[in-house]
Amino acid sequence: MSGYHSIFYLLLISLFLGCNAEKKDSNGSTFVNIPKGEAKQFYSWTADRVPMVSAHRGGPYPGYPENAIATFDYILEFTPAVIECDIEMTSDSVLVMMHDNTLDRTTNGSGIVRNFTWAELKKLKLKDNDGELTEERIPTLKEVLSWTVGKTLLTLDVKKGVPFERVIDLVKETKSGDYAAIITYSANDAQKVYQLDSTLMISVGIGNMKAYEAHASLGIPDENMIAFTGVKEPEPSLYKFLHSKGIYAILGVLGNLDKKAVAKGDDLYAQLVERGADILATDRPIEAAKAIEDLMPERSSKSKYFK
Repeated sequence: MSGYHSIFYLLLISLFLGCNAEKKDSNGSTFVNIPKGEAKQFYSWTADRVPMVSAHRGGPYPGYPENAIATFDYILEFTPAVIECDIEMTSDSVLVMMHDNTLDRTTNGSGIVRNFTWAELKKLKLKDNDGELTEERIPTLKEVLSWTVGKTLLTLDVKKGVPFERVIDLVKETKSGDYAAIITYSANDAQKVYQLDSTLMISVGIGNMKAYEAHASLGIPDENMIAFTGVKEPEPSLYKFLHSKGIYAILGVLGNLDKKAVAKGDDLYAQLVERGADILATDRPIEAAKAIEDLMPERSSKSKYFK
């Protein structure tokens, strides 16, 4: 790179940082602050909605393992984000953050998570996605819920066999209900979550009208729904319908669409937002957020919830 181009590049970086200074706190992080009782208002779709990214498994990058609080903090240095994270359970019924039902891929331990006590698991260290050992430890759900209040939004992926009751009890104990949405994979599970706590937001699978009707018929109000539309773009009519109901649409770009962005350019993320997606669930949250920011440089300043 020539001297001229180096200076020009540094000037661009300085300009970008200066323009975004108002959304950073003293630690350089961008937080999402939801006043008590306003979760439904935040997720209520309007034509001037502010698009976001959802960091799949918390947004792991080299040196930052999945489902770790340090990784969540790292993502917030770059963008306001929803943190999607996963809940498993120990043999003594402590809820911990872990995607797999085994320890081998993500820790320096081995075996089935539910065969170990919390006292045993907390001694382990987490690996990043390249298999490199880090100094990070497995957090408990309670620790993550306490961390999130005043910082950002969570979507909690409750693994099979983990009782929704225990998850929701911890949400209530930590007073994190305005920040924690529960992911469900069937209308019946969504109904159960709603019956346990009607104030919570629920991420529901709605890839078509039939799926919406299945949830609505079980009494789940539109205002409690965040619609996960799948891992490929839905018909434009589905976005239009969901938005007419005030429902945010999450598009899963993790997998094929993320790979397509790597191959053809990150502006794909902005195009997906322009076509109707409100939240992009991605394995590349930093890159996707940058593409959205380029499309909507005023994005963060538009929302009263970003700080």
